[in-house]
Amino acid sequence: MRKMVFFMALLCFSGWLYAGTAAENVMVSDAYVRAVPPGQPNSASFMVLKNHSSENLALVGAESSVAKALELHTHTMKDGMMRMRQVKTIDLPAGDVVSLQPGGLHVMVIGLQQKLIPGEQIEMALVFSDGSKLDLKVPVVKLQLKMQDAGMKHDMKHKMH
Repeated sequence: MRKMVFFMALLCFSGWLYAGTAAENVMVSDAYVRAVPPGQPNSASFMVLKNHSSENLALVGAESSVAKALELHTHTMKDGMMRMRQVKTIDLPAGDVVSLQPGGLHVMVIGLQQKLIPGEQIEMALVFSDGSKLDLKVPVVKLQLKMQDAGMKHDMKHKMH
């Protein structure tokens, strides 16, 4: 009986010590990268990140062979102008959801080395502050498709007339 109690205690303690890496605790959904017109050197990727751990985590970068660099960016309003700027980290609060979306936080895909063809996927790895990486296959979508999904179809119609 003592051995069983000791074993159970050891098992609980080891589980407490091993909470898992950030990559194991973050779930990614609705990820996509925008297809861009020929000659356009940059794109952007968007997704929803859910931190399933009880600790705050941070996204510190992304990697992919499709571009020379991937950077974390955000949009800010300054002097009536929307500006994009690089950020060092994207905080992922414990148990919370963070959306990377147009007009907000996103992953910039800079210096494309290949065409982004709608319907195909690219490989991307998210890099977290603990050094862990989460490998993803991210679908390439036409910008118009995602704008319709976001309820902007009506606005685009009026701008075209």
